[in-house]
Amino acid sequence: MIVKKDRRLRVGVLGCGPIAQFAHLESCVKASNADLYAICDAAPDLLARMGATYEPRKMYGDYDEMLADPELEAVIVATSDAYHVPMSIKALESGKHVLCEKPIGVSVEEGEKLAEAVKRSGKVLQVGHMKRFDPALEAARDFVRDEMGEILALKAWYCDSTHRYTNTDAVQPLPITSKLAKKPGGNPKADLRQYFMLAHGSHLVDTARFLCGEITAVRARLNERFGAYCWFVETEFANGALGHLDLTVAVRMDWHEGFQLYGENGSVVAKTFNPWYFRASEVDIFHEKDATTRKPLGADGHFFRRQLEGLADTVLNGAPQRGATVEDGLASIRAMVAIARSVERGERVALASVTGAV
Repeated sequence: MIVKKDRRLRVGVLGCGPIAQFAHLESCVKASNADLYAICDAAPDLLARMGATYEPRKMYGDYDEMLADPELEAVIVATSDAYHVPMSIKALESGKHVLCEKPIGVSVEEGEKLAEAVKRSGKVLQVGHMKRFDPALEAARDFVRDEMGEILALKAWYCDSTHRYTNTDAVQPLPITSKLAKKPGGNPKADLRQYFMLAHGSHLVDTARFLCGEITAVRARLNERFGAYCWFVETEFANGALGHLDLTVAVRMDWHEGFQLYGENGSVVAKTFNPWYFRASEVDIFHEKDATTRKPLGADGHFFRRQLEGLADTVLNGAPQRGATVEDGLASIRAMVAIARSVERGERVALASVTGAV
């Protein structure tokens, strides 16, 4: 049952494509402290279909017109990766808060440009790393922060499956598409190394940072065989912990994602599901002090709605930002660029020294 609060953030969604349909439009409708105030898309037929389905107060075919609306308070940037930075900067400069889909950019310089725009604007920008709002992973992070003590090591994996669309097509509605949709020039999947790292590696890197803090250096290897890509990444954290990250696309098995985290006062083992199941991770938290294991239920697995409610709570009530900040988004870009450079050079790469694109 949806229970709406009296004061709600008025949100506009830029882009009515699949990610908006699968995640953001419904999140605005279901959020307790936010409303779907407006939608915007360059394709008039898609705009009309989504308007009829979700009934926003306003519909726009022009982004500048939506941003000029004084009643609009925040924008969800649900577009192709190439538009994330310019569309987010436009929103910030128009005085709007932003929830931008991940990754926030494809290069260090883009991320730095956006970070500067956030600082100038004084507005809140949250990156769409929705796994931070998985309630079971939040419980794991709280244990790491409050009880684990020193972290020894993290092993984390994100392995897409050859059967992911067989599984997800059974639970997702068919996306409504349009021949008039605005798309960036070129094919974003032309470079699969870059595409897989941005689409999937960004999640793995951010989860590692969410649990263990700043990544300072990486040493990565990549194996490409029979159309599959496997990155093994040795990771150094600022707190002295060691990490091993496994990004594999795609494994000949079910979706395989999770981590093992070893610390001074306990350990955490997690299994994470395909996000479109809207199912919280299965997490076992082992407490050394009394030799017991706790398993949080995580009943509310709608990560996309929960991340919007987190943004709204920060904007409306001044609550601490629970989601990924622009600095977190920039750090993810740096880590992905460092992984790419390490693969190319066959050597350890410090994140502070990297420039350029993934």
